[in-house]
Amino acid sequence: MRRREFITLVGGAAALPLAARGQQPEVPTIGFPSSFSANARFNAAFKEGLKELGFVEGQNLAIEYRYAEGHYDQLPALAADLVRRQVAVIFASGSNAPGLAAKAATSTIPIVFASGGGDPVQGGLVASLSRPGDNVTGVSMIFTELLPKRFGLLRQFVPKAEMIGVLVNSNYADADLQIRELQEAAAAGGLMSYGPDVADAFRQCGNYVGRILKGARPADLPVVQPTKFELVINLKTAKALMLELPATLLATADEVIE
Repeated sequence: MRRREFITLVGGAAALPLAARGQQPEVPTIGFPSSFSANARFNAAFKEGLKELGFVEGQNLAIEYRYAEGHYDQLPALAADLVRRQVAVIFASGSNAPGLAAKAATSTIPIVFASGGGDPVQGGLVASLSRPGDNVTGVSMIFTELLPKRFGLLRQFVPKAEMIGVLVNSNYADADLQIRELQEAAAAGGLMSYGPDVADAFRQCGNYVGRILKGARPADLPVVQPTKFELVINLKTAKALMLELPATLLATADEVIE
């Protein structure tokens, strides 16, 4: 090989990395509209689900976060903005409202929801749990359906109570449904919390988003419901109310706050 040809070859090889710097492949972006404020624990669980499929934020994935912070009227604009940005998948969390706003904004971008509101079928998010159809699927955390169970646990703590007060956020999209469910439960008969493991539900959603990024269709992914539930009892509150807690319930609690 001639000396001039060798210099040209070496110089060309050295120049390749510099030219390639401006041609790095684009990473997929996830749109993340939420009814509420940022929650570090739930967001970490969502990203853990993505990691199970090989996606890591900042490496081969980007996430655009949009928080309505309880202002549900802002959700349609947040969803429309993410659609304009042409995100690869939309992950909508909160009540049914973020998912419905995303569904109204696009019929082509895949949507994965984590809904703590009412039935996603009755709410119009999906056609059915087993066959969601269209571009939407996700996790239904059945908070509303658990209201009768919570009421029953409270009755065990305070069996002689004749009147029970209920605190409801009237701005919450599914507030009316929750009140109706509680009223029906009350006709059959602070201190504690009983519900699904929300962090695990977010992890499942991250897993679904990862599967969609790898080519799965939302219509082929059934809506899942939580399999992990947590009962948390606050002994400080119980003592302040001078309540004698059943030993059987204390034994089954996932967490007891002393």
